[in-house]
Amino acid sequence: MKLSHFNFELPNELLAEYPAENRDESKLMVVHRATGKIEHKMFKDLIDYFDEGDVMVLNNTKVFPARLYGNKEKTGARIEVFLLRELNEEQRLWDVLVDPARKIRIGNKLYFGVDETLVAEVIDNTTSRGRTLRFLYDGSYTDFRRKLKELGETPLPKYIKRKVEAEDEKRYQTIYAKHEGAVAAPTAGLHFSKHLLKRLEIKGIDFAEVTLHVGLGTFNPVEVEDLSKHKMDSEELIIDEKATEIVNAAKLKKRRICAVGTTAMRALESAVSSQQTLNTFDGWTNKFVFPPYDFSIANAMVTNFHLPKSTLLMMVSAFMGHDLMKKAYKEAILEGYKFYSYGDAMLII
Repeated sequence: MKLSHFNFELPNELLAEYPAENRDESKLMVVHRATGKIEHKMFKDLIDYFDEGDVMVLNNTKVFPARLYGNKEKTGARIEVFLLRELNEEQRLWDVLVDPARKIRIGNKLYFGVDETLVAEVIDNTTSRGRTLRFLYDGSYTDFRRKLKELGETPLPKYIKRKVEAEDEKRYQTIYAKHEGAVAAPTAGLHFSKHLLKRLEIKGIDFAEVTLHVGLGTFNPVEVEDLSKHKMDSEELIIDEKATEIVNAAKLKKRRICAVGTTAMRALESAVSSQQTLNTFDGWTNKFVFPPYDFSIANAMVTNFHLPKSTLLMMVSAFMGHDLMKKAYKEAILEGYKFYSYGDAMLII
């Protein structure tokens, strides 16, 4: 498959600027892989497709306020700094993206906050927009992290043109988020409300939690026509014994195992044993799933509607079949489904 197979016309007005008023009342397209049947539901109807003993795999990563705005020394130019990952806790070294990048060179200092108590020095270039920063801060590591959080902003995707609002802090986070480390939300999970989770639990559905800290690499554009040449950024992944036990028991009983989101699916596919069961995992994954691909663990998937040519769309195509994906997306556009992070959802079974 080639990159051009994943291009389609997406009307601008279908990019969601805001989430649905209630998490579980976004639209839900249900796609049946075996028959090609497509149904139009609400997200809370998801419960009708699962029975006691089925498993949902949730990514419990937590988004941190990764976007900071600082001023360059001497010129005072306003610079956006996007925190990607912490490299060294003791030295307070971080990999970041800067914008506008052309103004930021090694040795430059950036000042943050009204009182400028947080300063960062550029110590290396990593990519065209990437830099390594050393933060200078008088205070403990705990105080430093608190300061980052206080100055940081919810990292809404760039395509959302409006300003970040107070409500985004809560809505751009799953209700089951636990372990801080993501710079983008695992968006399929944003549709779950406390009420829906409780109803699923009462019905006897089990939950297995994995942690995959979503980085910006997930959204990096694919720039090669030959997909096998694309390299994914590595992201930190943790799958504990409890999760493997829940998933493997359900697999043995041939239950429905549903990956909630492309990140949960990537987590599962990064830790498959030679017996096609789930292994524990603690490390980094750069797994890139594109068609043709045989999935080992999950036989159902919840996902949002993705942008043309994205790695996320490629995974969905691999899971549901390319022709069915094209048919479903065509119908989604006709029916006015909202796309991307704050958009509507799809259940593939």
